[in-house]
Amino acid sequence: MALKKAPHPEEPPKEASRRTHGGRPSPSAAVGKRVCVGAVAGAHGVRGAVKIKSFTATPEDVAGYGPLEDESGERRFSLRLVGTGKGVMIGHLSGIADRNQAEAARGLRLYLPRAALPPTEEDEYYHADLIGLAAVLTDGTPVGTVRAVHDFGAGDTLEIARPEGAPVVVPFTRAVVPSVDLAAGRLVVDPPPGLLDGPERARPRREKETA
Repeated sequence: MALKKAPHPEEPPKEASRRTHGGRPSPSAAVGKRVCVGAVAGAHGVRGAVKIKSFTATPEDVAGYGPLEDESGERRFSLRLVGTGKGVMIGHLSGIADRNQAEAARGLRLYLPRAALPPTEEDEYYHADLIGLAAVLTDGTPVGTVRAVHDFGAGDTLEIARPEGAPVVVPFTRAVVPSVDLAAGRLVVDPPPGLLDGPERARPRREKETA
């Protein structure tokens, strides 16, 4: 399936991460329930072609689901791929006809409506579906709001912004996040001891241990 990320090979079979796919892990990926599927990395040649960093699991799929939009949703583009480069796709975006326009488009982020993407399977989620969900403990105590989804190489993690204090990052596994209710707009976090402790709470324990 397009955009799917497989679990990290080092994850234990009995505690595999839930799977997420699609979109740059940033707050703006969820704007208007749209998914950021790529970004213009620069110009290629002199005839208006651009280099595109694809955020889809199969890079060619960045052009596979219809017209793309800019972050504001005010501009729409058709994308025709013509080749590949080192870590990028090469293509033509409608409305970009020469190198100057291609260079000016550097950094342009390309979005698709969430509805244009394939449905997810069980225990799979698009980043845009998770960003903005309320995070609560198993007893209903509020923790914060999911601000971003990251993958630093050891499986997906959720960055949760809290009303007070620094954000926390939790593994997106069935053990730590046992329940995701998209219809209710929330997920349940069951953290191991110390996971949600901020530096101000962790420091006294370390000092006590070394006393």
